[in-house]
Amino acid sequence: MQSRSAGDAPFISIVVPVFNEQASVDALVPRLFGLLEREGLAGEVICIDDGSKDATWDRLVALTVNFPALTLVSLSRNFGKEIAIAAGLDIADGNAVVLMDGDLQHPPEVIPAFVARWREGYDIVYGVRKNRDQDGTMRRSFTRAFYRVFNAVSHTPITPDAGDFRLMDRKVVEAIRKMRERSRFMKGIYSWVGFKSVAVEFDVVERAGGKSSFSAWRLFGLAFDGLLSFSTVPLRIAMFVGAFVAFAALALGGFYLIRTLLFGVDVPGYASLIVSILALSGFTMLQLGVMGLYLGRIYDEVKARPLYLVREIAGKAVRDTENSSVSRIKDRLSNLV
Repeated sequence: MQSRSAGDAPFISIVVPVFNEQASVDALVPRLFGLLEREGLAGEVICIDDGSKDATWDRLVALTVNFPALTLVSLSRNFGKEIAIAAGLDIADGNAVVLMDGDLQHPPEVIPAFVARWREGYDIVYGVRKNRDQDGTMRRSFTRAFYRVFNAVSHTPITPDAGDFRLMDRKVVEAIRKMRERSRFMKGIYSWVGFKSVAVEFDVVERAGGKSSFSAWRLFGLAFDGLLSFSTVPLRIAMFVGAFVAFAALALGGFYLIRTLLFGVDVPGYASLIVSILALSGFTMLQLGVMGLYLGRIYDEVKARPLYLVREIAGKAVRDTENSSVSRIKDRLSNLV
């Protein structure tokens, strides 16, 4: 593994997707730029506003006066965190790109440890939560169950308790940028691209303000999307269960045929008939539903719509008009599909 010399002066891009984070951005941006200055790192901060409904965008724009290296991109609506991350990676120019949440639960002070491991030659340095004490019992149980199920059925295992807080080398970012699927499960994508990876543990802190937009239902939906994106096991399960039901029906039919030939015809039972019909009908609908989920994903992909649309760009991109940064960013954000 080839190390990167500490004498090099890498340009670090910090990408932060935000959604209704007006309570934290005023503290987040100064901490990030202060960290870059203390560590002697040249860099930029890119905030992707994922259709916030509060004053997040206005507060970010106000911060550009004091922080000229701040680039702001406002998406036309809420496309979801996974898509907002893709938008940030599309315009990040750094030799290494750091992804983190905007609620300050990912402490910026961990970034120097990421950079140090990256200098050692690792292409991906990901943060792993030391504990989940802040999560409720139900959420911790669901999370553990999800990781077990996902790693059991997928050919792309993911690291438990590793989220979006990570540093990625330029070549990793370019590899991820080539992946333009609409149903994005970033934990699986990080794992799928491979490259040399190492973990750095960190303590999750309290949110700077507000509350998480990820409800239990949204987390369940994200987990389900992950399973469908990186595994065809649901289809295989439906096929095997269908084959088992068909075999059982043939065996039961043979049993009744032999019994009828030997002992005559019994009076048919209404209850058993109704139960059989309902069971087989329900399973048929389940199979159609599973196939429909995969078919719907294919339908979304073949429409080839852009991953996102941009409403406004502000900050460093606008100031660098003479260097054609606005044109470059608009070209990336408008033409990438």
